[in-house]
Order: sequence, then C-alpha cells, then structure tokens
Amino acid sequence: MLHLEPHRLRVPDFIARVEYSQSIDSTNDAARRLAVEVPPGAGLLVVAEEQTAGRGRGANKWWTGAGSLAFSLLFDPSRYAIETRFSCMVPLAAAVAIVDVVTRRMGTPAVGIRWPNDVYIGPRKLAGILVEALADGRQILGIGLNANNSLAEAPPEVASLAASLVDELGGLLDKTELLAELLTGLDEVFLKLGNDRQELAAIADELCLQRGQPLTIQAGEERVGGVCAGIADDGAVLLDTPAGRRAIYSGVTVKT
Repeated sequence: MLHLEPHRLRVPDFIARVEYSQSIDSTNDAARRLAVEVPPGAGLLVVAEEQTAGRGRGANKWWTGAGSLAFSLLFDPSRYAIETRFSCMVPLAAAVAIVDVVTRRMGTPAVGIRWPNDVYIGPRKLAGILVEALADGRQILGIGLNANNSLAEAPPEVASLAASLVDELGGLLDKTELLAELLTGLDEVFLKLGNDRQELAAIADELCLQRGQPLTIQAGEERVGGVCAGIADDGAVLLDTPAGRRAIYSGVTVKT
C-alpha cells in the first residue's frame, strides 16, 4: 500500500503516543516540539507521508518522495540500560534493525551498513538515520526509508545514488506492516545494545560494506583518511592510516 493506515499500526508497549501527518516539515523537529508533552520514560512516534524539510547529518537534506517511510522515535536510552558512553551506537543499532527487516523481504546479502548511519543496497543508499540528543538524556531517532517511492520520480541527483524497495522488489509494500516490524526490531536491538553491546557491534561489523575500502572521515576539525578495517565493539569505525590504526567515534564520511 502506498500510504500508511494508522488504525492498523501495531506499536511496542513503550510508545505512549503516535502522531501521524500527511505532510510535516521534519519528523525529528516535530518530535522535539512534542517532547515536553511526553512523560519521562514514555515513547513518542511521529510519522508522516511527506516531509518538506527532511534532514540528514550536518547540512544534508533527505528526499521524501510519495510512498517513502519517514518517522522519528523519541525514547529514553536508560529504559534499555544503554550507557551514555555508548550512545554513539544507537544509529548502528537502528541500521541493524533496518537491514534485518529489509533482508527478510529481499533475501540478498548486498544489504548492509555504511558507518555511521546509512543502510545501502550495494552502492546505493536505501535508508538514512539521524539521531539527536535532548538535554534531559532522551534521544530522537529519525529514519527515512525508501519504501514505495520509486526513484523514477526522484530528482536526478537522488536517483543516481539511491535505492528503493518498490524498485528492487517490483511491487508495493504494506507500509503499515513495514513500520510495525521496524518498531519491533528497534525495541529488540536497543535491548541488545543495553545488555549485550559486543554482540550487537559484531553484527554491525559483519554488515559493514566499507571494510577494505579507502575511507575519509571529517571528525570535527580533523580529516582522517585510511582503509576501513570494520567496526569496533564500542561502535567506532576503524581506519588503518599511514600513522597506524585509528578509532573514530563521530564524524561524517567525505566523498573523495
């Protein structure tokens, strides 16, 4: 189905409130505005058919074509016993959940993770993840997934780099069921991140599509280049540089 059917949506118990919109500026921005109305420990889901100002990391924008899946989840990491020092692994955990749901439909090993926050099918981007922290420790996890939005309708600069499930599978997906599966998967991977971080990191490392490839990362004011050696058990990406192996915990990959 091209659009969501909110009345059919099943959500995990911790989500106390669901906000559905046909069109919105940004689901992350809406979740931030509504956070003051959500009790501590409770979850909030904001989902929209269209974003007019969808955001990625840094100054990047996210295209939300008709039929895409765009949502944000406000949650408290302490509910899952996720330590603050490992909060950098939340995007990786979310990526693992997305890969699991997508792989069940596609059955292809080409679906994987590009550190720090993207899901790819081969060389093309399928989903983006944006995590923002609130002052009280809660986090907003935003996900944009190309589901029923065909790239035939995308801007040329998007179509040349992206992938979409409807194009890959040759038919429309039940977006309501897809979202329900993703929410259940996120609940499960967050529990794993809090209770068995190393196992989750090992899964992310196995799914890493950048291993063995040249990689340049803008980490604050520093630009680090090297060959990707995978993902460490604390969520860092490992780079073999001329000066030795480096562990990078936060940054943006730079196209070279």
